[in-house]
Amino acid sequence: MKKIKIYSAEEAALLVQDHDTVSVSGFVACGLPETLTTAIEKRFVETGAPRNLTLLYAAGLGNRDGSGVDHFAHEGMTKRVIGGHWNLAPKLGQLAIDNKIEAYNFPQGTLCQLYRDIAAHKIGTLTHVGLNTFVDPRNQGGKLNDITTEDLVELIEIGGKEQLLYKAQPINICFIRGTYADEHGNITLEKEVAPFEVTSLAQATKNSGGKVIVQVESVVVGGTLDPKLVKIPGVYVDGIVLSKEEEHQQCLNRKYDPSLSGEIRVTTDSIGALKLDAKKIIARRAAMELKKDTVVNLGIGAPEYVSGVANEEGIGDFMTLTVEVGPVGGIPQGGTGFGGSINADCVLDQPYQFDFYDGGGVDLAFLGLAQADSEGNVNVSKFGPRIAGCGGFINITQNAKKVFFCGTFTAGGLKTAVQDGKILITKEGAQQKFLQAVEHITFSGTYANKTNQPVMYITERAVFELRKDGVYLIEVAPGIDIQTQIIDLMGFVPKTDGQVKLMDERIFKDEPMGLVKE
Repeated sequence: MKKIKIYSAEEAALLVQDHDTVSVSGFVACGLPETLTTAIEKRFVETGAPRNLTLLYAAGLGNRDGSGVDHFAHEGMTKRVIGGHWNLAPKLGQLAIDNKIEAYNFPQGTLCQLYRDIAAHKIGTLTHVGLNTFVDPRNQGGKLNDITTEDLVELIEIGGKEQLLYKAQPINICFIRGTYADEHGNITLEKEVAPFEVTSLAQATKNSGGKVIVQVESVVVGGTLDPKLVKIPGVYVDGIVLSKEEEHQQCLNRKYDPSLSGEIRVTTDSIGALKLDAKKIIARRAAMELKKDTVVNLGIGAPEYVSGVANEEGIGDFMTLTVEVGPVGGIPQGGTGFGGSINADCVLDQPYQFDFYDGGGVDLAFLGLAQADSEGNVNVSKFGPRIAGCGGFINITQNAKKVFFCGTFTAGGLKTAVQDGKILITKEGAQQKFLQAVEHITFSGTYANKTNQPVMYITERAVFELRKDGVYLIEVAPGIDIQTQIIDLMGFVPKTDGQVKLMDERIFKDEPMGLVKE
């Protein structure tokens, strides 16, 4: 077998040509090919090339510190970005806000699936995901600024049903990260938190006639890798680059954890209890919705706390927690470790996980709550000039059998305290989150009602429910005045059934709630 070519990072960066479509793998701060992306940025800064790139990526990549896809955030270097999430690359987002680049935001899972359809030379990905949201061409079509005009999503009707077609396009070069390469280019990912979408991305690039470049930790003798662990066969790979240790962290700014890669299992009693604050209160109320033998997805922010609460309550094994990048089972992590799970039972490729999600495989989904409105719509993707992006939010929320949006009632400086079994608002947040109408529809209340999907909105002081005729206030926390601390701080008046129930008093006591007995 032919031996694979080993490039320096600088040589690999020279492979990217003006006007190329470049794709990068990874998930949030995990699995980032930093040696490669750093090298291409360095090349542009020093030489002004390559120029007018199209950047295509599925998940948010970076840590708001210049890492990840922010390496492409230079005027002239990048012409167009098609990304699943933007919040972790603020410099790239600023270019979009300033109309310096064309900018699109599509659902993360759909982009993962698009890689497979590009590999198969299909015209694109046909799906219901995104209907009635901002990616629907009847709304913005996923466009994020004024200079972005080309329609990359098309509304069609097939079999009497509305569908969205996300159009395929060839990929000229991709940057991927692996653990080991053998001398023939076979790639394993055993030290990563997940295999991400690397197989599909490599196939898509190779079948587009493009180049597949993989950053690895080291090269081993051919034939010594376990073939069952090889996620990218050498026939897909055009070259490898040996990484710098500091640019090959399992997760950025986090010590290597073998329990995230499945190499060891740790005892869960080593994980400390969470402080009783607003996020834990939200997670406790959310945890009361957990059921035995269910498949659960947790999002970023307050939802991350749900797994910690479940573990504290001894019900962590009552349900199977999943993360969109691939882990099934175990304890999902937050921060720069988001994407990995301690003691996972299985770790799937990301496109497979989203196939399951899109088909309704998730029983209960707990996602973040940035803005909600009178029709039950939720916005987590764009706020005035700030671009956050949808990530996997649309795939998950649109298809889960029941969805819970979890977040504080207001934002911008909110401070709370828990005292004598009540929550106290010591400083109110400056920004309302419940509005008459959200500016970006990341979740459609109208679509949820069409599909009879149960929806709840859980905050530290109140719980709401979406019904056919609007949003209802169904629970209030002890110590909270409904008029002055809820309704007066909303852009609309929620409906009620008359008497609003008190939230369970156990939520506000700094002791186990006893959910394991229920």
